Order: sequence, then C-alpha cells, then structure tokens
Amino acid sequence: MKDSNDRIDNKVYEYRVLRHLSQSELADAVGVSKQTILVMEKGNYSPSLILAFRLADYFGASITDIFNYHKGDEEQ
Repeated sequence: MKDSNDRIDNKVYEYRVLRHLSQSELADAVGVSKQTILVMEKGNYSPSLILAFRLADYFGASITDIFNYHKGDEEQ
C-alpha cells in the first residue's frame, strides 16, 4: 500500500485563534513545545494519536473536527 502522498490536514490554528491563545499557551496546555504547534499549524507535522486526543479534549471537539485524513490517491 503506497502512502507517501497521504496527508492529514488540521484546524489547530483556527481553534487556537478562536480561543485567543498563543502557540506557547496551547503548547503548555497539551504538553508539547511551541515548535510542535508551529509546525503542526503549517501542515508540516502530523501529531501522534495521543496528542490529537489531547488537542481534541482541550478544545472540546472530536478528533475529526480538528484533523482530516486524505488518502494519497484522492484529488486535492
């Protein structure tokens, strides 16, 4: 199974801004570095399942509200 073109889009930036949080504040709340939040918001990092659950729990949302999986063979 080829997965090199699979991607996960996220709405972390949108959720963070709606809460008026800095990247550092969100990072502290979910136990990661500011850099992790930065690269996740830019789409250059897919979080672990644990971190995805932490973010969803923090924002009171489901994982699928924040993260969207796209198979590599789907049109973009």
